[in-house]
Amino acid sequence: MTPPAERRDPYATFRPVRGAWVARLSAVASVVVFGMVAIFSPMPLGSDPALMVLNRVAVALIGVVMAAFLWRYARIRAVPGPRGLRVVNLFSTTEVEWAQVLRVGFSGGASWAVLELTDTEELAVMAIQRADGEHARREASRLAALVEHHHRTGGGGDAG
Repeated sequence: MTPPAERRDPYATFRPVRGAWVARLSAVASVVVFGMVAIFSPMPLGSDPALMVLNRVAVALIGVVMAAFLWRYARIRAVPGPRGLRVVNLFSTTEVEWAQVLRVGFSGGASWAVLELTDTEELAVMAIQRADGEHARREASRLAALVEHHHRTGGGGDAG
C-alpha cells in the first residue's frame, strides 16, 4: 500500500510534524502557566497596588510573547508552485525559482533540509525536519523530485 504522503499532490505544502505539535502545545502551556502565575502569585504586603497590577500584566505578557514565538515556529512551511518555492522559516520568507536550486538534502548534521543554490548559498527549509524521520526523508525526496522535474522541463512555467 502506498503511504498517503506519496499519493498526494506533489505541490502540497511542506510542513513539519513533530516540531509543530510540540510548539503548539508549548504555546498553549506558556499562556496557561504564565497566566496562572500572574493571577495567583502572592504579592508582598504593603506593595503599591498599581505596581502589583503592572507586575501581573508583565508576567502574563511574557507568556503571550513566548506563545507567539512558539506559534510562529509552528507555522513554518515551504510552498511549492509551478515557478518556484516559497520558504517560510522562523524569521524570514524567501522565494527561489526552481532553476536556482541545485540540490536538496540534509547537509551534515543539519536539523532540517537544505537547498544548495546556484549562487553558492544554502537555504534552510525548516519545514522538512530531520526529527520527523521517514516522513522527512519522503518529503525531501518529493522536493528533490520537484526540482528535478522543473530542471528537465525548463525550470518554470506550467507543470506537466
